Amino acid sequence: MRVLLMAYGSRGDIEPLAGLAVELRALGAQVRVCAPPDEDFAQRLAGIGVPMVPIGPSARAAMQAKPQPSSLPQRAAEIIASQFEAGAEAAEGCDVLLATGAMPAAAGARSVAEKLGIPSVSVTFQQLTLPSPRRAPLAYPGRPFPSEVTDNRTLWDLDAQSIHALFGEALNTNRASFGLPPVENVRDYVIGDQPWLATDPALDPAQEALGFDIVQTGAWILPDTNPLPAELVAFLEAGAPPVYVGFGSMPLHASKDAAQVAIEAVRAQGLRVIVSSGWADLALIDDGADCFVVGEVNQQALFPRTAAVIHHGGAGTTTTATRAGAPQVVVPQMADQPYWAGRVAELGIGVAHDGPTPTFESLSTALETVLAPATRARAATVAGTVRTDGAAVAARLLLDAAG
Repeated sequence: MRVLLMAYGSRGDIEPLAGLAVELRALGAQVRVCAPPDEDFAQRLAGIGVPMVPIGPSARAAMQAKPQPSSLPQRAAEIIASQFEAGAEAAEGCDVLLATGAMPAAAGARSVAEKLGIPSVSVTFQQLTLPSPRRAPLAYPGRPFPSEVTDNRTLWDLDAQSIHALFGEALNTNRASFGLPPVENVRDYVIGDQPWLATDPALDPAQEALGFDIVQTGAWILPDTNPLPAELVAFLEAGAPPVYVGFGSMPLHASKDAAQVAIEAVRAQGLRVIVSSGWADLALIDDGADCFVVGEVNQQALFPRTAAVIHHGGAGTTTTATRAGAPQVVVPQMADQPYWAGRVAELGIGVAHDGPTPTFESLSTALETVLAPATRARAATVAGTVRTDGAAVAARLLLDAAG
C-alpha cells in the first residue's frame, strides 16, 4: 500500500504527518510526504526516514514576509499550481492521498487525487474551518464579514463565497489543464462529506457540523525519543523548574521585543527562563546564568520539567503542553490560536493572553495565575485525559479508505 501525505503550512501542519507516517509504516505501508521546501521540515522527516517531496514556496519565508491581504489570490495560485505539478508526479502509483494545510493547497491536493482516480481524505488540525451553527467563521485578512450579519449559518454561506472568490479561479484554471470540471465551492470541495479532525477530544471536543460528518481521530503525536542536550539538562538540574518561552513558527510581527518582555516578567517571579528561538529568532537579552536558549528541542521531554509554558497557541504546542501537565500562558498571534488560548482558559490549565502583544504587566499577571498550585493541579488532572493513539487510529482508517 502506497500513501501520499500532502500539506502546505507551518510546522504545526507538518509535525502531525510525521506521527501518522510512522504508524502507517508500522502497518506495512510505503509513505511519502509533500511539504514546503523548508530545511527544518526536510530534517524532521529525514530523521524518521520518510521521503519528502518539496512543494511550493518556502513557508517560513512567506510567514516572515508579512504579505499584504491583496496578494493572497496570487500567492494561493502559486501554491495551487505547485500541488498540480509536483503533487501529481508524487502521487503516481499511490493508493490513497491525504490532504491538509492551507485551503488552496488542500484543494489542489484533492484535485490531484481526483485526476488520478484514487481516494483522498481531507484533515484539519483545528475545527474552526469546519462550518458549525455554534460558531462564526474566521474572516480572511482584508475580507471582513458585514458587521450587521450575526447569524452563524449566514456567515458560513458568506465564508464559502469569500473562499471561492479568493481561490476558485486559480483552482479551476489548473483543473481545466488537467481535464477536470470546475469546482463551484472550493471550501465544500475540500471539506467533503467526512472531514477528519486530528485533535484531542478532551482538549477540543468536536462541535455540531453543517452538512457533513466529522471523524475525530485524536491528535497525531509522534513519541519523541531524542535526548535533551547535555547543556540543557545541566541547566535544568542547576535550579528550580524554569518557564519556557517559545512562539514556534510565528514571526512575531506585532511583538519584536517578546523575548525581553517575557524574560523580565519571569525574572520578576523569581524564576529562570528557557527561550526557544523559533522562526522569530528569539534570543537572550544578556548573559545571565538564569536564562538558556534552545533551538529544535524535544518538547515532550522538556515541558514536564518546566514551571509553565508561554507560547503562541499552535495546536501542536498546546497539545504537547497539555499532555505534559504544564500550566500555560497562551499569547495568540493569528488564525486558530485565540481558540486554543480560550480552550486552555476554559479548562483551567492556563491563561489566555488578551491579544498578540505581551507586556511586562500582562505577562506578570498571567504568570501569577498559572504558577498558582491550583492551576498546576488542574493541569496535571487534564494531562491524564489526553489520548495518545490518534495517529494509530488515523493510520488504520486511512488504509481502510484505500480499500
